[in-house]
Amino acid sequence: MTVELRHHTDLTARARRDLVDVYAEVRAPLLHLANYRVEAFVGRLDRHVGEPGFGLVLGYDGDVPVGYAYGNTVDAGDRYWRRMAEPLPAGFTDTPVLAVKEIGVRTAWRGTGTARRIHDELLAHRAEGRVTLMVNPLAGDGKVRALYETWGYRAVNSQRPTPDSPRLTVMVRSR
Repeated sequence: MTVELRHHTDLTARARRDLVDVYAEVRAPLLHLANYRVEAFVGRLDRHVGEPGFGLVLGYDGDVPVGYAYGNTVDAGDRYWRRMAEPLPAGFTDTPVLAVKEIGVRTAWRGTGTARRIHDELLAHRAEGRVTLMVNPLAGDGKVRALYETWGYRAVNSQRPTPDSPRLTVMVRSR
């Protein structure tokens, strides 16, 4: 199973379609929840594409899109930081970070290292010194958060990005 990784700084029609298709399959068990509906994802995606530093890595096995990771640069004034449940330490937001907004891999490619390869490829071409992401602590009965911890992330806070969203754990690591 060879997965080719493709970079995007904007969304072509094909990249958009492939990303949404993978998202819909990965999140299928949650699509009945307002925050996880495809329409909600597309709305967030459209906003993220227009934000500073957008970057996307799509993984393909032949012509089949199998996974993705994308993110944006966030700086001190970004709403990402203003929604935290607890105050952040002084200076915590002084330098821009990469906020990984989404990671998803189709079931058949899970456990193969594909998610980590896509994630690491996204980070490899970034200038930010740190990276952050949010995870539902209940995802995979806590296994997703535990996986991110093996990748070097540590929990620093929590937030509810939208009224429809569950409370998410905010995690950070050095790039």
